[in-house]
Amino acid sequence: MSKLIYSARDILQKEFKTKMKGYDPVEVDEFLDNIIKDYEAYNQEVISLKEENARLVNKVDQLSQNQATLSRMKQEIPKSNSATNFDILKRLSNLEKAVFGNKLNEIDVTVNEQAVNSLNSAAQKVLNDDLGATKRF
Repeated sequence: MSKLIYSARDILQKEFKTKMKGYDPVEVDEFLDNIIKDYEAYNQEVISLKEENARLVNKVDQLSQNQATLSRMKQEIPKSNSATNFDILKRLSNLEKAVFGNKLNEIDVTVNEQAVNSLNSAAQKVLNDDLGATKRF
């Protein structure tokens, strides 16, 4: 704001010379008193607005810093989640092996025994067929 020429005090202390057929001094004083009140009210409003402006600028700076921090955190979150998901899958796999490992091994052994028996019987049948064909020859 540019430098003011008159302050409220300057207006209050201003004395005008009286001339013949001049203005009524009481009326001029009342008018100047009202001007001083308005001037002081405007000055208070300017001070109040400057304080509010400074507060809002600080708030904007704070929110900008918070937003920058949140942006950095959002960029870091997927990296930590993927590692966490991998760790969870690894733990789950280990847990499944611990809980179901013996049952899976028993099932594998049973399936393997059945496969061996099936292969043995098929091989025996082929041998028998070959042996029978050889005897006929």
